[in-house]
Amino acid sequence: MKIKSYVLNAFTKDYGGGNPAGVVLDTEQLSENHMQAAAKTLGFSETAFLLPSDKADWQVRYFTPVEEVPICGHATVALFSVLLQLKEAAIGRYTIETKAGILSIEITEKQQIFLQQTSPHYLDILPAEKIAASLNLSIDDLHEELPIQIVSTGLKDILIPVKSLETLSQVTPDFEQITQLSKKHHVTGYHVFSLETSQPQATAQCRNFAPLFDIPEESATGTSNAALACYLAHYLRKEEEMNEEVFIFEQGYSMGAPSEIIAKLSQKKGHIHDIYVGGTASDYLERELEV
Repeated sequence: MKIKSYVLNAFTKDYGGGNPAGVVLDTEQLSENHMQAAAKTLGFSETAFLLPSDKADWQVRYFTPVEEVPICGHATVALFSVLLQLKEAAIGRYTIETKAGILSIEITEKQQIFLQQTSPHYLDILPAEKIAASLNLSIDDLHEELPIQIVSTGLKDILIPVKSLETLSQVTPDFEQITQLSKKHHVTGYHVFSLETSQPQATAQCRNFAPLFDIPEESATGTSNAALACYLAHYLRKEEEMNEEVFIFEQGYSMGAPSEIIAKLSQKKGHIHDIYVGGTASDYLERELEV
């Protein structure tokens, strides 16, 4: 069976960089095995498949090259950018049915796509020794005041704060160790970050490793940066009254693909009740697949 797919980069910075994703719109004849085969053929970290839904405007399923995952930020940005470019969606709000729940989508006048995240879950705080060793760092390279913690707004990641951009650039991941620790803690992978940034308006610069899912390093990740925004709000920016805040995350710099991920959250008295993550995407390219 031949199917049409769309390929584009999501979370671009000034329409460059970003993270490649696949999108398939014509899914009527596709089985789950077809979807998995298409995602493997495309070879991107995630491919999004658009299906009808009786619970939301659409259903979306997400596949890595090896398995299905409940949600993916950058593939959602790619998907709705394709729909916008094809004039099958317009500026406004939509809902999608995913395996992470019914989530809202916002398309802005700046052609930014924002995906609602689930409420944050702050899970285990992990000891530093094995985590640092798996990155070929010492404990002294880690941020002194912020913990290593598993946080989720849809997918669980280990958030790892390091002291500086220099330290971040020196990270040398041991993928076997990261895979084993990811299995042990039932997480997608590592999200390593520094509060030092390349651009003054940015909040943090990040690197993301998910070798458990055949993703050595990813240039832009949505759900992990949404989790990071909640983590930073939780530890650094608690407020007594209602506040809304925008976080800008840099990623992909170590890969030569500078990317920009934006997280918007609302909280009251330290309780986050709304979190969105989004950004822009490139123009699409069409690619025919045999599945």
